[in-house]
Amino acid sequence: MYQDKKRKQDEAMMDDELLLAKLGYKQDLNRHLSAFSNFAISFGCCSVLGGLLPLWGTTLLTGGTSASIWGYLIVAILTLTIGSSLAEICSAFPTTGGLYFWTAQLSDSEWVPFMCWIVGYFNWLSLAVAICASDLGMAGFLTSAVSVAKPDFQTTAVIDYGVFLAILFVHGWMNTLPIRYTGIINNLSVWWHIMGILFIVVVGLLLTENKPSASFVFGQSYNNTGLKSDGYAWLIGLLQAQFTLNGYDTAAHVSEETKSAQRGSPMGIVMAIATSAVAGTILMIACAFMIQDFDAQIVNGKNPMSITQVFLDSTGIGWTMWFLVIIIVAMYFAGAAVIVGSSRQTYAFARDGAMPCSKWLTKLSSSKVPANAVWFNIAFAVILGIPYLFSEVAYETIVSINTISANISYFIPIWLRITMARKRFQRGPYSMGKLSIPCGIIACIWILFTSVLFILPTQAPITANNMNFAIIPFGFIIGLASIVYAVSGRKWFTGPVRNIDTVVVREEDGKVIHETHRVVLLNEDDMIDQHEIRIQDTLVKL
Repeated sequence: MYQDKKRKQDEAMMDDELLLAKLGYKQDLNRHLSAFSNFAISFGCCSVLGGLLPLWGTTLLTGGTSASIWGYLIVAILTLTIGSSLAEICSAFPTTGGLYFWTAQLSDSEWVPFMCWIVGYFNWLSLAVAICASDLGMAGFLTSAVSVAKPDFQTTAVIDYGVFLAILFVHGWMNTLPIRYTGIINNLSVWWHIMGILFIVVVGLLLTENKPSASFVFGQSYNNTGLKSDGYAWLIGLLQAQFTLNGYDTAAHVSEETKSAQRGSPMGIVMAIATSAVAGTILMIACAFMIQDFDAQIVNGKNPMSITQVFLDSTGIGWTMWFLVIIIVAMYFAGAAVIVGSSRQTYAFARDGAMPCSKWLTKLSSSKVPANAVWFNIAFAVILGIPYLFSEVAYETIVSINTISANISYFIPIWLRITMARKRFQRGPYSMGKLSIPCGIIACIWILFTSVLFILPTQAPITANNMNFAIIPFGFIIGLASIVYAVSGRKWFTGPVRNIDTVVVREEDGKVIHETHRVVLLNEDDMIDQHEIRIQDTLVKL
């Protein structure tokens, strides 16, 4: 029994490595993640507790409880069309490069360099910004918990930022550990999230005495933005949901570390969204039923985190502290998962020479982890978090940058799949069949709509303190990337660079022999050095 299981695992591993070689890459990273661990990392990036609750009060002020519940459900369904479209592409091309590698495969040849460059930088920006957003949110909850335990304590932006730096450092160190430990931690994260949500929902509802009516919970709308249009304000409230249901492409970025990646990675994407949709809807309904005085708790609440004030009034300080511990630990798991995805994307993009200091970023640690890429993104998050010290809407702006960048990096490969590559795309094991094109069209429309929506003003009248500055850093990074491409990149960047070429498979004397030519690019000016290598695997006779 054990030998049969081991044989199947070895065969699956060999298939994974052979497919990766056919896509142009040798197996550098350790392939230790199971399909469940792949899902767990992606689910952690979509952390319902860490994504929905920090912005819950903001959503209630822009759209009311109806926006927090129905808005989340609508966003979840439409996000599932995006995830399903990406999962189908991932099944065909399970590589760490993810979105920008898919772009190279789906685009017409003359557009490959530019398309890959833009998608790669949008994808990098979304994942790197997600680190900042996740850990800033955790810092806010930590100081909120301290204010509950010590009512005399009043946090400041400086204190929050200091806590944020400490969290970043711990997350960075954690992500330099071998990938098998990362898998274990994220497996634990799944159960922590699920059991934590159930605990908060059950205890919170049991202890809340003066519950609001169902009509309030499911139908209340509110506009405290100063914007004249209630409908527009309600739509702004969708940012909370779209930010939460984000980062699921991490399942693709760890595909080179996942066993049976053609099935495990696409299912990781879809199941992360679906599970988050159900868990998040239940959580939002329960939180709405805990509201006892909307004006006192939400509009004029004393605690910077509205959900903390609601917990306090509904369950008391003891249970609130337990709730906050659950949320903070969940946010810690989420931040760790986000760094996994961002570091792998950075490593893959640098592997193809597109990132600054590419040679340094592609160096792996002794445990075959892209540690340099981890610290590179940590440093970027430190810089990006600085505006939090000066602006009251900095956090929402950071969230907007993350959401918009992710949307655009998702849009391009899906659009290419339903246009340029519509007839030549060869599906992998995960396929939507005839639903592929309609699903892709819906996904593209939704992405374009939300990308425009989340750069618009969120409050009126517009001032320097409440302006949505998302377009400025977003435009700066992408503008800089475009200029670098126009001046330099277009002369040498050709898209994904194969480090294995010409894969030949044959059998000799009971062994499967993979003959390959490895392509090594030393730097931009060196010639490509090719040499033949042979990989031998024992052939098991059935």
